Amino acid sequence: MPNDFIIVNDLVKEAHFDIKYYGKDNFVGTPVDGYDAPLCVLQKRAAEGLVKASNAALKEGYRLKILDCYRPQRAVSHFVRWASNLADTVTKTHYYPNIPKSTLLGPYIAEKSGHSRGATLDVTLEKRSAENTWEPVDMGTPFDFFDPLSHTVNSEVGESVLQNRQRLIRYMQAGNFVNYELEWWHFSQQEQVYPNTYFDFPLQLTTDNTR
Repeated sequence: MPNDFIIVNDLVKEAHFDIKYYGKDNFVGTPVDGYDAPLCVLQKRAAEGLVKASNAALKEGYRLKILDCYRPQRAVSHFVRWASNLADTVTKTHYYPNIPKSTLLGPYIAEKSGHSRGATLDVTLEKRSAENTWEPVDMGTPFDFFDPLSHTVNSEVGESVLQNRQRLIRYMQAGNFVNYELEWWHFSQQEQVYPNTYFDFPLQLTTDNTR
């Protein structure tokens, strides 16, 4: 891991970290290559921006739920292999019910990902309830739902969902993140340190990366 990459889990203590590709609760249906620990790792500038975004959310009674951060290239290659295996449709009902799996490569799954540059993350919101518990905010679709309903400004999801998506955008903008218009959960730093580099170090806890 480069020296300017940071494990964010302990940096943004108020956030809820639910790293989806570490477990089976994802569109592949299995743990993904390179996710040997449930870590959110980001390049330092993006990590500092995430702190600002988290603080903006907390001021209004919300908190960030982090679903994915830096993604090793080997994980992206795992996605491509999965998408190429048309016989495996175990997760279709939950993640791509309205389109054939043969259409995922290209529009939804690419051979390179901005996540591998260390300045992109996937995130949603939770709201503090009257009972002082954290409850999920309705974003209209699940994370990684391959469908036009996941487009950030798709009016078919309803006005209240659109307001929730815009609220998330506003919080992330406080950290200099910009939304990817086809995925309401996907945000990237506007000014990246490694705009053309795709890293492949695995996510794992070692004595060298506990900083």
